[in-house]
Amino acid sequence: MAEQVHEIMTQPPYTVSPDTTLHEVAVIMRDKDIGDVVVTENDSVLGVLTDRDIVVRCVADAADCTRATARNAVSDRLAVVGPRDSIDDAVRTMRDNAVRRLPVIDGGRPVGVVSLGDLAVERDPASVLAVISGSRANT
Repeated sequence: MAEQVHEIMTQPPYTVSPDTTLHEVAVIMRDKDIGDVVVTENDSVLGVLTDRDIVVRCVADAADCTRATARNAVSDRLAVVGPRDSIDDAVRTMRDNAVRRLPVIDGGRPVGVVSLGDLAVERDPASVLAVISGSRANT
């Protein structure tokens, strides 16, 4: 059983600048079959931008996703873990910050992302969340 975050994280993380349009982010998510990107500026992590963020903060407001940027939609709640942090620490950080994805930072740079689904697959592979997380997306 994995003990540290680096053993289960998705790497490398897909990153975008805060000036990337939400349309461009959505295309990356579609083409890479991912639900989140890490928003970075000058090698600093600003936050995680999810497909849900785009829907709630752009599409639902009828904003122009070809003009709205990652900066407009990224969550300002930033919680991170390190690659050598324990999986229990990652679980605790997610719970304490009410987030489902954590950027994994090493030396100030993003090296991966660990998600609630990654944790479910590792800790409870028979759970519904683990089964869904391990399945291919409907495209």
